[in-house]
Amino acid sequence: MSEIPYKIYLDEKEIPTAWYNMRADMKNKPAPLLNPGTHQPLTAQELGAVVCDELVKQELDNDNPFTEIPAEILNFYKMYRPSPIVRAYFLERALKTPAKIYYKFEGNNTSGSHKLNSAIAQAYYAKKQGLKGVTTETGAGQWGTALSMACSFFGLDCRVYMVKCSYEQKPFRREVMRTYGASVTPSPSDTTQVGRKILAEHPNTSGSLGCAISEAVEVAVNTEGYRYVLGSVLSQVLLHQSIIGLEAKAALDKYGIKPDIVIGCAGGGSNLGGLIAPFMGEKLRGEADYRIIAVEPASCPSFTRGKYAYDFCDTGMVCPLAKMYTLGSSFIPSANHAGGLRYHGMSSVLSQLYADKYMEARSVEQTSVFEAATTFARVEGTLPAPESSHAIKAAMDEAIKCRESGEAKTILFGLTGTGYFDLYAYQKFNDRQMSDYIPTDAELAESLSHLPKMD
Repeated sequence: MSEIPYKIYLDEKEIPTAWYNMRADMKNKPAPLLNPGTHQPLTAQELGAVVCDELVKQELDNDNPFTEIPAEILNFYKMYRPSPIVRAYFLERALKTPAKIYYKFEGNNTSGSHKLNSAIAQAYYAKKQGLKGVTTETGAGQWGTALSMACSFFGLDCRVYMVKCSYEQKPFRREVMRTYGASVTPSPSDTTQVGRKILAEHPNTSGSLGCAISEAVEVAVNTEGYRYVLGSVLSQVLLHQSIIGLEAKAALDKYGIKPDIVIGCAGGGSNLGGLIAPFMGEKLRGEADYRIIAVEPASCPSFTRGKYAYDFCDTGMVCPLAKMYTLGSSFIPSANHAGGLRYHGMSSVLSQLYADKYMEARSVEQTSVFEAATTFARVEGTLPAPESSHAIKAAMDEAIKCRESGEAKTILFGLTGTGYFDLYAYQKFNDRQMSDYIPTDAELAESLSHLPKMD
């Protein structure tokens, strides 16, 4: 084949010892979080009532490029890191492309995804602060699974609000959470005020991440010794996930490989932000250039059809306001949406980078995503998570363009995890019962009409 090995690993001693903060190199910093009542920038004290103290510092830090990774977290990372860079030789051959395709594989842990990188960090800081437990939401279940593992490791109580349709469609991921000691509640539920309100207004709703966030935050702020933790969107989550990109770049640098195109799936932004971090840093500093592509579902297209504006981070409108590409906090994806990536908005960091044209975005329909996932599974031997398969679809499209043009570009994408807990969605696809739904302009206009009125 080539002198480049099928899998490229870093040595355990080469695991990065500091996370990288893209905000430090951004000329235009992301807009600050705002207090939902006063519309003034959120203070550390206000944010500290919801999340852990150390995470507040990381969330509000726009200036320091690196944050040292505590030894306890590094030791945990060594259970499953460094994760490999894989050369997709068999996919290249199947596509008959001159392109060189690499992917960073984050599915080599029990949670099955990259989410554990931030879960263990947030659980560590909660334990260090002396808290009893944490609350959170989860959509497809990757984040809830990862957080339950992390809380079990540190002896913390973990309360998960899981989007109702995922709770029903993915019982095995739910049971992994329970095995690690977490309590799992389908959202919206009748256990919170905001949940009861949403159920009264939308009695047959399949739920959304915005609903689940509202419930988790309500429980956290009303339960002594608890804080809320989030698996995506927030700046501190992107900070923790930078371990993905830092490892990827270090491994590629070992062999003198420079990607032309870096591709990540985009829901709230944790995987995308983590993968692109060091490459974007070089781009921001003018040291190198890369084409960076965010790929999102056509049924939840916040980048490509959303509005760049301040919006609530949750459906219940109790969380801070964030300036982001949003579909409106009341937006709920169609019940037939099976591919994850269902949050109504996008990370403020990534939103600013997109607005400043440092990266591009595209949306893809889920049947084409599962077609790409099936091709990948058959030729590369790994069943990919539906979320990751959005990036696979775009990588394949770019490789086919190389075949047609004769250009031998180097493509890197993120394989966020495995799809073994997502077989309900694969069953729908295999039985030809999966359909595509793209929200109409009228539906999006209705949702966006409820954006908060800013002074």
